[in-house]
Amino acid sequence: MFLKIHNLQKFYGDGENRIQVLKGIDAEIEKGEMCVLLGPSGSGKTTLLNILGGIETAEEGYVSINGDKIKDMSEKNLTLYRRKHLGYIFQMYNLIPNLNIKENIEVGAYLSDNPLDVDDILKTLGLYEHRHKLPNQLSGGQQQRTAIGRAIVKNPDILLCDEPTGALDYKTSKEILGLIQQINEKYGSTVIMVTHNDAIKNMADRVIKLRDGAVRKNYLNEQKISAEMLEW
Repeated sequence: MFLKIHNLQKFYGDGENRIQVLKGIDAEIEKGEMCVLLGPSGSGKTTLLNILGGIETAEEGYVSINGDKIKDMSEKNLTLYRRKHLGYIFQMYNLIPNLNIKENIEVGAYLSDNPLDVDDILKTLGLYEHRHKLPNQLSGGQQQRTAIGRAIVKNPDILLCDEPTGALDYKTSKEILGLIQQINEKYGSTVIMVTHNDAIKNMADRVIKLRDGAVRKNYLNEQKISAEMLEW
C-alpha cells in the first residue's frame, strides 16, 4: 500500500478548551490515485492534509508512505521527505512577486533531484508565452497555473491540493481542475485534494467524506468523469 493512514487523532487547545479535530481516521490510497477529501468547513480535512504534508503532527496514529512512518522521521528526514516527495497547491498562490513566471516554477525545480522539464510544464499549463511576465501581470487563473507548475516541476509522488479553486470563478475553476486531472494522468502523481465542493468528487478515483473529524464514507468512484463535465 502506497499511502496508509491509521487511527489518526489530532487535538487542539488545553484543559477545558481541548477539542478533538480528528477522531481516529483510517484510510488507504493507492499510488497514482486521485483522491478527494470532501467535507464542510470544520470537518478536519485541511488538518488531515497538513498532517499528510508533514506540516502538523498527530497525537495518535500514523501516516506511512511506502512503509515509512512520517512520525518516525527526524526533522532533517522530514524536510527531505517534503522536498523530494510532496508538491503543494494552496488556495492562495504564494508566488514570489519579483520573479517572472518561469523563474517561479524553477524555484520548485531546484528542490528536486529529478525535476521535470520547465519548458514542457509551461507549455502543458498554457503559460509558455507568459513566461517572462511577473505574477502581477497575470490573471488569478494564470497565477494558480504557475503555482501548480511550481508544485509539479519537482516531479512529486504526491500532490496535495488545499481548495485549489477556492478563489477562482466557475470557468477558471474547471480549467484548473482539468489541469490537475491532466497532471495526474500525464505524470502519475498521486493527487489528494481538499474541497467542500460536492461536484468535484465526481472526477476522483477515491472519495473520502469527512464530518466532525471522522470518515463518514470512503469509496472508489465507479463512474468517474472528466473535469470539463463537472457542473455545480
